[in-house]
Amino acid sequence: MTFTFHAPVPAQQIRELPTRDVALLLLQHLSSGNGRALQLNNIVGPTAARAYEGEPDVDALLDVLTDAWSWLESRALLARDRTQSEAFRRVSREGMELAKNPTGLARFEAGERLSGPLNPALEGAVRTNFHLGEYELASFAAMKAVEVAVREASGLDNSLVGVHLMRAAFQPHKNGKEGGPLADTEAEGGEQEAASALFAGAMGAYKNPPSHRTVKFDDPIEAAEIIQLANLLLRQVERAKLRAQTPPDAP
Repeated sequence: MTFTFHAPVPAQQIRELPTRDVALLLLQHLSSGNGRALQLNNIVGPTAARAYEGEPDVDALLDVLTDAWSWLESRALLARDRTQSEAFRRVSREGMELAKNPTGLARFEAGERLSGPLNPALEGAVRTNFHLGEYELASFAAMKAVEVAVREASGLDNSLVGVHLMRAAFQPHKNGKEGGPLADTEAEGGEQEAASALFAGAMGAYKNPPSHRTVKFDDPIEAAEIIQLANLLLRQVERAKLRAQTPPDAP
């Protein structure tokens, strides 16, 4: 009896694609069955290698597939199969969703963008709402955290909100006139103007609209990038606070 071995990922795609993309194709293959009792040896072992017979670079192809398997494990898309011995894996719940759901890849990639630590002000409601798929709430809360941080760092009155608060806090020092409490006196005029525009623009684009009307935030990657922008702005606020606390003659 002759057995036909089907390649889990076509050889040409293994050669051309980065490890991540090969891993996602491998995930689709692994989830096409019941997604359980999976072994790396079944993908890259001697028997499985027959699927690539005739290819000039079989060892290299199997090495990339091994890398792809490791990539899936490192992101918990493959998990230990508790019903089997140590060597067996299963497609995790998140892995199955990623393989089967057309929007799964976008959500996964968005989550990858926020895989590292964020400013503590963003680690509570912002991250929670993001993982729940409440992208509008997460984006609004992220920019609200920036607004709160700027107000606290600048000491400006609560009557100033949004764009007006940003402009007042980062108003450039020029023509001998004192600027805003968070403006960098050591920076040249154009840089001070740019910082003011950056904070005001972010607030006007991503915090103010949801305050006034319903805005559709249905792209998880865009929401993740708004949160990343808020994280960057919070870092700049921390630097401005340090400048304000450092005596002018300090080294």
